[in-house]
Amino acid sequence: MLTQPEDLSALTQVGRTRNQPSKKLETFPNHNPGREYTVELRTEEFTCLCPATGQPDFGIITIRYIPGPRIVETKSLKLYFWSFRNEGCFQEHLVNLIADDLLAALAPVWIEVVGQFGVRGGIGITVRVEHDSRQKT
Repeated sequence: MLTQPEDLSALTQVGRTRNQPSKKLETFPNHNPGREYTVELRTEEFTCLCPATGQPDFGIITIRYIPGPRIVETKSLKLYFWSFRNEGCFQEHLVNLIADDLLAALAPVWIEVVGQFGVRGGIGITVRVEHDSRQKT
């Protein structure tokens, strides 16, 4: 099924010319809830602050998920990422927070959030969070 006009009814950020950082993740209906397909989203422009030093941390965030009833709208995801630019947060906490917020907004079948952060003090860090709502056998 193609996108229907009612799919757009809850979206408030897409199409606006002036935006601000926002923690609001907007979604639209998944028209293929019985099919397991993967959505992959990636940004190489993620920034936040080190909570101890206040220096910027730069990262690549990759999200892979099998949609449940909802799909994340990408402009709202961009504004969500932007909202971390001036916040201090350890990378381990940050990637878990992103995963938790996406779980709450989407109720996906499966999701993986990976944060790859630039080298600081000679050490790079990659944090991977995975959640699978399918029954394990």
